[in-house]
Amino acid sequence: MAGLAAAFGSGAMTNPISDIDKAQVILITGSNTTENHPVISNYIKRAVKAKKCKLIVVDPRKIKLTEFADIWIRPNLGTDIAWINGMMHIIIKEGLLNKQYIDDRTVGFEELKKTVEAYTPEYVEKITGIPASDLIDAAMMYAEASIASIFYCMGITQHITGTDNVKSLANLSMLCGNIGIEGGGLNPLRGQNNVQGACDMGGLPNVFTGYQQVSDPNGRKKMEQAWGVSDLCPKPGFTATEMIPKADTGEVKALYIIGENPLVSDPDLNHAKHCIEKLDFLVVQDIFMTETAKLANVVLPSCAFAEKNGTFTNTERKVQRVRKAVNPPGNCRTDWEIICDLASRMGYPLKYDSSSAIFNEIASLTPSYAGINYHRIEADGIHWPCPDAKHPGTPVLHKGSFSHGKGVFHAINYVPPNEMVDEKYPLSLTTGRVLYHYHTGTMTRKTDGLNTCEPECFIEISSNDAERYGIYDQLHIKVSSRRGNITAKARISEKAVEGTVFIPFHFAENAANVLTNAALDPIAKIPEYKVCAVNLAKLD
Repeated sequence: MAGLAAAFGSGAMTNPISDIDKAQVILITGSNTTENHPVISNYIKRAVKAKKCKLIVVDPRKIKLTEFADIWIRPNLGTDIAWINGMMHIIIKEGLLNKQYIDDRTVGFEELKKTVEAYTPEYVEKITGIPASDLIDAAMMYAEASIASIFYCMGITQHITGTDNVKSLANLSMLCGNIGIEGGGLNPLRGQNNVQGACDMGGLPNVFTGYQQVSDPNGRKKMEQAWGVSDLCPKPGFTATEMIPKADTGEVKALYIIGENPLVSDPDLNHAKHCIEKLDFLVVQDIFMTETAKLANVVLPSCAFAEKNGTFTNTERKVQRVRKAVNPPGNCRTDWEIICDLASRMGYPLKYDSSSAIFNEIASLTPSYAGINYHRIEADGIHWPCPDAKHPGTPVLHKGSFSHGKGVFHAINYVPPNEMVDEKYPLSLTTGRVLYHYHTGTMTRKTDGLNTCEPECFIEISSNDAERYGIYDQLHIKVSSRRGNITAKARISEKAVEGTVFIPFHFAENAANVLTNAALDPIAKIPEYKVCAVNLAKLD
């Protein structure tokens, strides 16, 4: 994606968190921000209450932020492209697009315009369930602001059209000239504290650090010279969601898993477990004995964040120091020390004196980190890109121009979810997190206070659906999909909307991902966690 690759290909926020105070309108979609990103949600609530910022929330559930919203529109699951195209249709029709910005900084507008012509408010209502008048109000509110920001999270990305969903939001933001301005931008909220840093460091199968493509011979040559090797492979590796199925076919015979717990977090868990059990050799490196570690041939105990020195890069691209506060228990070691020892024993001597020495190598090989070192981030972090030691960092991306040419509009049509409801499975399930637990519960479910607040798996259901199934609050029920079934406690809630149920995925003993669909986005290889078809039944 020319011009936008650095920002959106890596899933990075274009604007800093502090810019929330400068926005006139904020559009939030696919993000239960209050429970998943509570600090950022406080900025948003403050902007709405104190700064008179207007808020549009697009979410299939009546999440907490809807109480602060000027407009809440509730789409059917998996219909994001349709409502985004519908907003653009309205904006173009009403002449509220930023023509100067489009002419000066983008390409592909005419093709986009031709595509969204079909997405009238009435047509979009048939697909999404959003009343045409609500869609018009939201589009007008967003487009009439001179500074508007979009925030999104995994409710946008975890679909078979996840990549196209993000491109569609980029289309909407560029259409109104909101990328490259303070207070605006397109801002994905990363799911964990150093996801951005892991991606920046090459934690993707097709890139080295800083999103330098493995297919680029110049990039490979630079890395080969730095690492004293030759013939680095130009072919991208597998994504995590590709590796697990390949264990079933025998194409992957061993896995080394660091800091992940796929036997709770992967979709279609029964099949995922079957695949992992077929491996010849499994190594797990983690801070606790996870569900995945229990199946490992070797478990390598590693240090937690407070037991080591290093850096994190947060959701706003800010590189920050992490400092050791306590000694690790037992024989735990830092991740980099374990990896260096393994590499050395396997025939490639890998030695560093400290985490800062590793960071210096990162800076020397990564253009966007080139001007950052431990000394410069001693007191406060720096936003990448920071190309040299005198550069202050870049809080706002794409000011004045895009990094790699012009921004590209992508003409995208709506594609329905991989799995639809039917007579046997008449309800749509979406999954996510709750405030008190984090990801697979590896850490939070070892905390008594948090377990008191949210002790077990539940299914959030509307009162109408509960009445239809003869279900009362707190009743344990059976939830089934085409892949398996679990037991969960019914929670009749105003958050739920008729026809859609919600289950958090933190609870290994009643894992929501037994139910979810492993169908992948063809580009990003992200599973469609956010929509599948289920049925409910009382227990015998």
